[in-house]
Amino acid sequence: MDPVTRAFQTWAANTHFRFSKVQDYRTADITIGFHSGRHGDGSPFDGRGGILAHAFAPQDGRFHYDADEAWTVGATQGAFDLETVALHEIGHLLELGHSSVEGAIMFSSIPSGVTKGLHRDDIQGIRALYNV
Repeated sequence: MDPVTRAFQTWAANTHFRFSKVQDYRTADITIGFHSGRHGDGSPFDGRGGILAHAFAPQDGRFHYDADEAWTVGATQGAFDLETVALHEIGHLLELGHSSVEGAIMFSSIPSGVTKGLHRDDIQGIRALYNV
């Protein structure tokens, strides 16, 4: 199973949301892609280092990885774990903001070479937001 699918399943297991893949991206509520620099959404990437990814509010549904970063599956020094970053960005798609709790997936930064899962703070935040 791919890391982004696992990230969606993790959020689904902790919310009332259900996610499924569609064949035609034009009918999707959420789209995911890799982009570099200016890519037409008004939020250009900055190349290697700095901004890893971004996602827009629920009604928009776009989630973009910075294609210039070093990506990996799992904890690899000098690279960023696709699933960990997906967990964070899906949180934004679900309308969560950044957390002040360093262990939370919604903390504002993710170091290279690590994997992270949902923290109690993330689960409390999504449950408070959606009353689940």
